Amino acid sequence: MNFPRCSFHHIGVACRDLDAEQKAYAVLGYQVERPDFDDPIQGVRGRFLVGPGPRMELLVERGDSSVLAPWLRKGIKLYHLAFEAWDIDDTRRLLGAASARRVVDPVPAVAFDGRTIEFWMLPNLLLVEFIETK
Repeated sequence: MNFPRCSFHHIGVACRDLDAEQKAYAVLGYQVERPDFDDPIQGVRGRFLVGPGPRMELLVERGDSSVLAPWLRKGIKLYHLAFEAWDIDDTRRLLGAASARRVVDPVPAVAFDGRTIEFWMLPNLLLVEFIETK
């Protein structure tokens, strides 16, 4: 199976406090990439960090959301991988054929200037975000 061309974008990190989490990553040489974002559709606020390793997306719940609660309760911080998909339709087809299931339908994302994102759960229980390219 030839997977469509994708490029790695970030690792999603669930946290309770953006500033405290950023401080922990600063020890490793990470810095803020751009201003924080607030996404009411997804129920999160976030901050991207760049440094010596992969880009990190720190996420906290908005006051009216519990979207990260299942991971935070279990102490899971690194909870998703994200890829930019160059052909989202082909990506969907191949994911479905591989028995992955979509767990978040396509929605516009504030963090990506309104580009569509969607989340898929792979058969090995890895949560993957796909970001539609421009």
